[in-house]
Amino acid sequence: MFDVKARAKAMNPRMVEWRRHIHAAPELGLELPQTEAFVVGELKKMGVEKIRQGVGGHGVVALIEGAKPGKVLGIRADMDALNMAEDTGLPFASKNGWMHACGHDAHTAMLLGAAAMLMESKNELAGTVKLIFQPSEENGFGGPAMLADGVLENPKVDAIVGLHTGGLWKGAVAGEIGYRFGPMMASSDFFVVTFTGKGGHGATPHLTVDPISIACHAYTTLQTIVSRETSPLDSVVVTIASLHAGTANNVIPPTCRMEGTLRALTPERRKYIQDRLKQVCEEIAHAMLGSATVEYQYAPPPVVNDREMTEKLRRAASDLLGADHVHEVEEPTMGAEDMAYFLEKVPGTFFYHPSFREGGFPHHHPKFDIDESVLWIGAGTFAQFALTWRLEQRYRGLTVR
Repeated sequence: MFDVKARAKAMNPRMVEWRRHIHAAPELGLELPQTEAFVVGELKKMGVEKIRQGVGGHGVVALIEGAKPGKVLGIRADMDALNMAEDTGLPFASKNGWMHACGHDAHTAMLLGAAAMLMESKNELAGTVKLIFQPSEENGFGGPAMLADGVLENPKVDAIVGLHTGGLWKGAVAGEIGYRFGPMMASSDFFVVTFTGKGGHGATPHLTVDPISIACHAYTTLQTIVSRETSPLDSVVVTIASLHAGTANNVIPPTCRMEGTLRALTPERRKYIQDRLKQVCEEIAHAMLGSATVEYQYAPPPVVNDREMTEKLRRAASDLLGADHVHEVEEPTMGAEDMAYFLEKVPGTFFYHPSFREGGFPHHHPKFDIDESVLWIGAGTFAQFALTWRLEQRYRGLTVR
């Protein structure tokens, strides 16, 4: 059988080269022409023939067809960077004012590594692997754009897997893999509430309807959605991050604008806090003789891992690394990821590839960097999963198909 571990380790220097090339030339959002061209070029060097470019902007979709019949597995990696300047001092640091400060350069390199291994092991591969290189994860546009462009069709994807590198979760360290059943990351929605009253002179407040006072009452009441309406064993976030009103110290303004974010770990709680925020703001405004208009910008839903797919991922990672190096993530993060859009459509799992350097800097920091020596683990887990997820295996007397 194809020795995934040995091959993945041998490929690590090549993945480091890919990662550094992408890191030095970051691109933003849906517009990734250089990254797209680089990925396509490397896939062609491997012998991949079925490649589709320009998917959802500058996304890339490629097919690797195994010699044996089977279903279609999607493997997804994001490619975009952040609009921030780099301050790492690395010899391959970006100089264009943007930065790969979240590890997407490594995600792309690891998926290329998995592609190379799957091309070498096509005779053992059952079914088809659809490689999905996604743009615009950071602003949440890439997943919906690729879905609208038919990324999960022709051929239809039966299941999907992806990873996130860095230091986002507890429970595993560099050199290991982390997994989690159920909620892995939160939804992320943004809101704007405009409170409208009646402006007037600060000396005659009784002749006005003060929208600032309305907003302050709403602000206080909204905190009880978390403290009094959510179980202490559940997790939601209601963050009000911006309040704007008025231009003079003796004038009560006619409007006050409030902005923030809502986050939840389940679709049910997501809808609940959206509905409650709207109700609280509108009814408090009405009770105080004003009005409120609530607008939402919907971002990714929660990342919720399918149990069966996650168990298969756990087994594949254990086969690669040994069970002692595969750990359940202790708790989800309230950060968001548009891998969630794919997981809404097909069963799958999103796993943790730790690469955090001790004493290093967190994601979205100008000095963020990763431990490149463990790239082989992410690529190897992808490849091992693709080669084994549809095979019958016996564990502890149970037959799993």
